[in-house]
Order: sequence, then structure tokens, then C-alpha cells
Amino acid sequence: MGRGKIEIKRIENATNRQVTYSKRRNGIFKKAQELTVLCDAKVSLIMFSSTGKFHEFISPNISTKAFFDLYQKTTGTDLWISHYEKMQENYRRLKEINKKSRREIRQRMGGDLDDLNIKELQALEAKMDSSLVAIRDRKYHVIKTQTDTHRKKVSESNTIKTVAFHSISRVLIIFEDWNALQVRNLEERHANLVFDLETKLDQQDGIVESEGYYNEAANGASNLHALRLYQIHHPNLVLHHGGRFDSNDLRLA
Repeated sequence: MGRGKIEIKRIENATNRQVTYSKRRNGIFKKAQELTVLCDAKVSLIMFSSTGKFHEFISPNISTKAFFDLYQKTTGTDLWISHYEKMQENYRRLKEINKKSRREIRQRMGGDLDDLNIKELQALEAKMDSSLVAIRDRKYHVIKTQTDTHRKKVSESNTIKTVAFHSISRVLIIFEDWNALQVRNLEERHANLVFDLETKLDQQDGIVESEGYYNEAANGASNLHALRLYQIHHPNLVLHHGGRFDSNDLRLA
């Protein structure tokens, strides 16, 4: 069975319309390429989809500009004449505006006034007065803005200085309190050390006095015991000082 005829009309479904466009566009480009290769023809295709997407095909043996130049030469038409005329008209208009603007600038600077009548001079004076008012307003606005900005900077600077001053003052107070605390701690430690030292010295003095007394008593007892032993073995021993004796009174008769 052969393919049925397709009715040529606009496809309402946007998706189907786009798919059909893509398939047939690729088919036309393939046919144009085959025509270029088989027949050495110069082919150019320009296509825009319904969404405004641009596609084109140009034979590899010619450029787009050369193709349109060949078209103009062959058909004897000028594709750019209307565009060129519009460009010339726009150029003349801009040239006239530029000439007029330059003349107004010269007149506002005090030149090129000889050809002006009284009404034109009055109009020029009014324009300059209006311009002067606008310039003065702008000047005062700039001065006010700069003044406000300067005041704001000065205020911020003063605020920063005040905060820094208070911060430094607090640091100094804390440092002084810390120094005072350190001094008190050192004084307390010094007093405690002195007290401990005096206590130890008093204890050592008592121990020394007690040891001297006990040593003397021990020596006396030892000497007495030795004397008695000596008397037992030496009955002729002589005592002085009325029968009392000490360590220096021991001698043989």
C-alpha cells in the first residue's frame, strides 16, 4: 500500500508543527546539498521557524555576500537602495541637529550673535537664566551633599575616638586595680614570710637554750659519776672548795 495524501494546511498542534518543521527542514537542506554536489549549483536557503529561530544553508563554493551580489547583478535590482536612502536621510537629519547644537553652544558663550533679532536674543537670555538657575541648584546640592558627608565622617570619627577613649580608660582602670592587687598580695606574702621567719627564730632560740642546760647537766652528772669511780679506786683524792668539786678540781693527792 502506498502512503496516503497529506492535506496541506496549518498544523494546529504546536509540538507536531515543530516536529514537522524540523524533519522537512532537514530534508530540504539535504536536497540542496545534493543539488550542489550533483549539479555544481549555487544554492542558498534562509528559513525562520514560527518561533523566530533562524536556519540557513549556503553552498560551500560561494559566500552569502557573493550570492546576493550575483542575485542583484542577474536581476538588475538593488537590494540596498531603500536602506541606503534611509541612511542618507538619517545622516542629513543628524547633521542638521549637530549644526544647530554647535550654533547654540557658540551663542551661549557670547559668539555668533550678530544674526539674532530681539526675540531670539530674549529667548537666548531666558535659556541662559534657566541654565544658570539649574547650575546653581546643582552646585548647592553638591555642596550640601559634601557637607553632610563631611559632618557624618567627623561624627563617626568623634564616636570612634570616644569609644576608644572609654576603652583605654577602662583598660587603665583594670590595669591599676590589677597592680594594686599585686602590691597587696606581695605585701601580704612579705608579712607572712616575716611572721614565719620570726616564729622559726623564736623556736630555734628556745631549743638552743634547752639544749645548753641539758648538756651542762649531763656533763655534770657524767663528771660526778667519774669522780665517784675515781674516789673508789683512789682513796687519797683531795677536794677543794669546802668539800665541793667541779670539773677543774679533779687531781691526785
